[in-house]
Amino acid sequence: MPFAAIILAAGQGKRMKSDLPKVLHTLKGKPLVNWVIESARAAGADKIVAVVGYGREQVERALPLDVEPAVQDKQLGTGHAASCAEIALKGYTGPIAVLSGDVPLLRAQSIAELAARRIQDGAAVALLTARVQGAHAYGRIVRDTAGAVTRIVEHKDATPEERKIAEINTGTYVFGPGELFPALAGLTNRNAQGEYYLTDTIAFLVRQGKQVSAVVAPRADECLGVNTPEELAAAEERQLQ
Repeated sequence: MPFAAIILAAGQGKRMKSDLPKVLHTLKGKPLVNWVIESARAAGADKIVAVVGYGREQVERALPLDVEPAVQDKQLGTGHAASCAEIALKGYTGPIAVLSGDVPLLRAQSIAELAARRIQDGAAVALLTARVQGAHAYGRIVRDTAGAVTRIVEHKDATPEERKIAEINTGTYVFGPGELFPALAGLTNRNAQGEYYLTDTIAFLVRQGKQVSAVVAPRADECLGVNTPEELAAAEERQLQ
């Protein structure tokens, strides 16, 4: 089933130690965001919207002509960024994937499998998770005693016990028709960063009694974001596509 894709590409990426917008740093000579766009298209996306902000003119010039930009004027969090695509997707009635523009190794197959799992389970949203060890700043996947996902807790809001959870959020989601924007409208910014977290849509949907599905990626390295020059160099070494 075709779907629309929102690609979050508005951040500056201060840890890259460069004035260049983070998503325009290149992997194998191609901007990071373009890797994600190509994977989304190969997975079945029939409409793609890139949310731009920092260095928007530069990012817009790098986008393929069939990718529509949506502007995030203020950096108010990932949830706010995704909501900036609502006007561009007005009238779109299919599923919507939300992807991070700084995860260049994400495979089209993983996105397609996530979209298929959502349909199979009749879920409001399906999210891609991964298992990692050691210190990191990724959000943790919280499950109940039956193994169902109940929420995602961001690293800065997590308790010491929650930070021990090995299953992380990869920032890759497929929402069912009509599910994403109402969930975004229900977000608050009462958290450690004072931001509107896209991750909070999961707990919002759970509270509504809706099904949330999760797929654990077979390889965590395809899901890891590029935030530093060192991580970019590592992505070059393990490039999967």
